[in-house]
Amino acid sequence: MIDASATPAQDSTSRLRQFLESERVQNGLVALIVVNAVTLGLATSKSVEAAIGPALDAIDNVILGIFAVELVLKLIAYRPSFFKSGWNVFDFVVVGVSLMPSSGPLSALRALRVLRLLRMISIVPSMRMVIDAMFRALPGMGSIAALLVLIVYVGAVLGTNLFGEIAPEFFGTLGASMFTLFQIMTVEGWPDIARGVMEDMPWAWLFFVVFLLLATFTVLNLFIGIIVSSMEELHEEQKSAKEAAKKAKADGELMALTNRIGELERQIAGLTAAIRERG
Repeated sequence: MIDASATPAQDSTSRLRQFLESERVQNGLVALIVVNAVTLGLATSKSVEAAIGPALDAIDNVILGIFAVELVLKLIAYRPSFFKSGWNVFDFVVVGVSLMPSSGPLSALRALRVLRLLRMISIVPSMRMVIDAMFRALPGMGSIAALLVLIVYVGAVLGTNLFGEIAPEFFGTLGASMFTLFQIMTVEGWPDIARGVMEDMPWAWLFFVVFLLLATFTVLNLFIGIIVSSMEELHEEQKSAKEAAKKAKADGELMALTNRIGELERQIAGLTAAIRERG
């Protein structure tokens, strides 16, 4: 419902916002990002670049121009409040980097054109929710990361003292031990490392199993748990916000209907009084 007290400028700004946020425009931007991803991927092939390089550059420039126009329209529609949204700032930086000249001392920035594809995150609501949940989970993730670093450090000190002479390529120094334990934590090739040490120390399996249970199957799963919990909280907040918006809209429509009924009642009362005076 359009506010009758709104000025023509406010009315046009509101319509521009609705246009930019419409599903048709958002889907069109997603399609352009997909096309841009294909062209940037093809441009990495020397044979394709030699055959249709100018056409790929033309498509890339057209898509960049559309993104720039969309950004300008957003600046007009939202004005100073544009920069209050972190996603708008993200889009502004990504498009701004793409507009840098691709020759001269800034030619290295040409490779950063691929960052334009990250705009998919700011456009697709489900992707945006995942990133928002990750940022919300950062405080809890920081504590778990500190715990993980502590476990790796303690394990590295133990591993260096216990296995430094047996397997110097893996546990010869504190740095080498920390890197080895990081590799073990990813469950990549750890049986080969463990069996190599166990040839001289058969009981060494206990060290590796305990470390895997603590670092991989316990601490790393806590990261996933915190992110999932944060996503659930964010989903509930968005659901509550949508319900509140629907309720506010329904209340506004009910209030407008009530006022209209009151106005009609007053008109009927006036007509009734006028008829009585004539009679």
